[in-house]
Amino acid sequence: MNKITAAITSIGGYVPDYILTNDELATMVDTNDEWITSRTGIKERRILKGEGMGVSYMGIKAANEALQKANVDPKDIDLVIFTTCTGDMPVASSATYLATEIGATNAYGFDIMAACSGFLYGLSTAAKFIEAGAHKKVLLVGGDKMSSIIDYTDRKTCVIFGDGAGAVLLEANEEGYGVQDAILKSDGSGRDLLKIDAGGSMMPPSQKTIDERLHYVYQDGPHVFKFAVTNMADVSAEIMKKNNLTSEDVNWLVPHQANKRIIDATANRMGLDENKVMLNIQRYGNTTSGTIPLCLWDYEKQLKKGDNLVLAAFGGGFTWGAIYVKWAYDGNK
Repeated sequence: MNKITAAITSIGGYVPDYILTNDELATMVDTNDEWITSRTGIKERRILKGEGMGVSYMGIKAANEALQKANVDPKDIDLVIFTTCTGDMPVASSATYLATEIGATNAYGFDIMAACSGFLYGLSTAAKFIEAGAHKKVLLVGGDKMSSIIDYTDRKTCVIFGDGAGAVLLEANEEGYGVQDAILKSDGSGRDLLKIDAGGSMMPPSQKTIDERLHYVYQDGPHVFKFAVTNMADVSAEIMKKNNLTSEDVNWLVPHQANKRIIDATANRMGLDENKVMLNIQRYGNTTSGTIPLCLWDYEKQLKKGDNLVLAAFGGGFTWGAIYVKWAYDGNK
């Protein structure tokens, strides 16, 4: 019997209709298109509008597309994992709700929170369930409604983030395709550099926390940038070395879309030309757990069976990592 691996066999995505441009942001805070573009590479981002619409709304859209494209009955799904830091509500997981809403009545589900690295943590977790023989079909959803936790009077953060979600179907494979290796890392000493102060058990909500705007994302941009540039590039090079991959062997870098300068530094460290780098930050901004699956969604038609992909991310916490994937199907079919 051949070794069982977890292969991505379908992908779906969803971004909201509303487009928040740099020019519109310039009417809200002291900024302009040139300032944002030169520092981040972002031109616009999508915002989910509508009362009572949380991240699961986008995740459900993405999940349904992935299942429909694969012609898979939701009842055949064994497990649903939702990676997000903006779950619909505390306590109740978004994954369990999503599973019910898409008709995955035979699956159980849980959420993973690892900030911008969430999708990588979820992909590694899903792969282990399949490799162990515990499950044959796992639905992995990554997404965030970042507009729900962003202070649109803070130009350091409001220019960066957007809303969106992506979903991949993972199935057992015995032909050598799918997840080949993963390196995941974390460093809790960085949690005060990218965080939301209030709303957790350490600082429960109160009138004081609301008045002091402590329920929004805070980021120490220069320090986070320094950590991200170094660690995302290092771990990407590390997984190449570990698996004896040269720059010629790698068909695509699928990077977390936080900042184009970080992406460029990672690609340079890997020795990759820009035509091997998936990039959509200019259209969506940073959708946190949604960036990597949305990249795969956007570039799906360019992917070929057997392509070597390196997925890389860095996120708050700090969390970071890289995963080596051998693509399992021709995306242009």
